[in-house]
Amino acid sequence: MTETGIQRAVVSRVLRRLRVFREDLWSFEADPMPPSVWVRWLPHGVLCLVAFGVTLGAVAQLVDDGGVGTQLAFVIGLAQGAAVVFALWRPVPAWWLSTAAMVVGAFEVRRHLLAGGAHDVPWPWTTAGIIGHLAVLLLLALRVPTRVSVEALAVNLLLTYVIQGLVGAADYAPTGLLTALLCTIVVVLGTALRGRREARAELGRQTTLTAEERARRTLLEERSRIARELHDVVAHHMSVISIQAQVAPHLVENPSEELQENLAGIRENALEALTELRRVLGVLRSENPDAPDLVDTPGTGTAPHTPQPTLDRLDALVENTRAAGLSVQVDVLGTRRPLPSGVELSAYRIVQEALSNVLRHAPGATASVRLVHYLHGVDVRIANSRPLRSVAVSPGAGHGLLGMRERAAMLGGTLRAGPRPDGGYEVAAYLPTSPPGGPDQASDSKDGTV
Repeated sequence: MTETGIQRAVVSRVLRRLRVFREDLWSFEADPMPPSVWVRWLPHGVLCLVAFGVTLGAVAQLVDDGGVGTQLAFVIGLAQGAAVVFALWRPVPAWWLSTAAMVVGAFEVRRHLLAGGAHDVPWPWTTAGIIGHLAVLLLLALRVPTRVSVEALAVNLLLTYVIQGLVGAADYAPTGLLTALLCTIVVVLGTALRGRREARAELGRQTTLTAEERARRTLLEERSRIARELHDVVAHHMSVISIQAQVAPHLVENPSEELQENLAGIRENALEALTELRRVLGVLRSENPDAPDLVDTPGTGTAPHTPQPTLDRLDALVENTRAAGLSVQVDVLGTRRPLPSGVELSAYRIVQEALSNVLRHAPGATASVRLVHYLHGVDVRIANSRPLRSVAVSPGAGHGLLGMRERAAMLGGTLRAGPRPDGGYEVAAYLPTSPPGGPDQASDSKDGTV
C-alpha cells in the first residue's frame, strides 16, 4: 500500500471513530432511572437533596471565594444542581450541562484570580462542582454502555488538563489531579455495578428460559407417553375388529357375497390401520423404550409391549405403595361398570402419579384414594394429610401435574389440584365415559343414580 493509501486509511479510521464518538455523546434519548426495590423513590429523593446542596455550595464558593457575581454564580450553581436531577432521566445531556457549567465557572474564577481579586481558591473545579459532577458521572456510568462512559471520562480528563495545565491561572489551590482520580474511580464503580446488574438480569432471563424449556420438554414427553399408551389401547380394539370381521361370516348360514365382501373390506381396513398405528407407535417408543412405572417396585416396570394397566390393578398399586412406607386407604363407591380403555388407563395413571407425589413431597403423611363410579364417568380423588417434615423442592416439581391434566383433558374431563385447609394436598379428577351430551350422560341426568 502506498503512503497516500495509508494516510487515507488512517484518516478514514479517525473519522469513523469521531462519528461513533459523536453518536455516543450527542444523544438526547431518555433513560429513566428505575425506582428502588425497597423504598420506591428513595434514590430520587437522595439525589434531589444532593442537587440542592450542590447548588447552594457552588453559589457560595463562587461568590465568596471566587469573586464571581451573584447572578452569574446563581446560574452556574443552579445548572450544576439541575444536572444531577436531570441525570435521573437523561444522563448524557445532564453530563454535558454539568461539564459546561464547570467550564464556565472555571474561566470566571480564573478571571478573578488573574486580576488579583482571589487567593488560594480551589481551581479549576470547585468542591461543590466536583461533587455534583461525580454524581452525574455515576448515573451516566450506571445506564450507558461502557464505551460511552469512558468517552465522557476522557473528555473530562482532557478538559482538566487543558484548563489547568495549558491555560493555567495564578495563586490557586489545584484540584485537577484529585478530580481526575475521583472521576476515574466513579466511572469504574458505575461500570462494574452496571455489569453486575446486567449479568443478574441475564441470569434471570436464562433461568426463566430454562424453566420454560424444561416444562415444555416435560409436557412433550408426557404427551408422547400418553400417546404410546393410548395407541396400545386403540391397536387392541383394531385387532378385535379385524378378528370379528374375519369370524363373522362363519357365524351366519349361507352368508351373501355382498356381506362377505363388506366384512372382508372391514378386516382389510382394520389391518391397514393397525399397521399404521404400529408404525407410529414404534417411532414414539423409540424415544423412551423402557420407561418404568413411577410407583411400581423394580422389576415391574412397563416394557414396550406390556399390556396397559387398568383399575383392576389398583390393589397391586396400593400394596406396592404401602410397601414403600406410605399408609393408603382406598374407598370405591358406586357400581363398577366396564369403562373405556382410555378412561381405565388414565384413572390408573392419575392415582399412580398422585401417590408418587405423596411419597416424594409429603414424608410422614397418610393418603386416601376415593373412586366413585357414575353412569357417565368416574370421579378420582387422591388426598394426603399434612406432612410431618418438609422436603426441598425438586427441579421437576409440578411436571407430574402437567401429565395428569393432559390425560384428563384428552378425555374431555377435568382435573383440580391444590392444598387443603388442614395443610394436606388433594388431586381430584373427573373422567367421562362418553362425549358431552352422550347417551350415558343423558340417562344419568334423568335418574341421577350413581
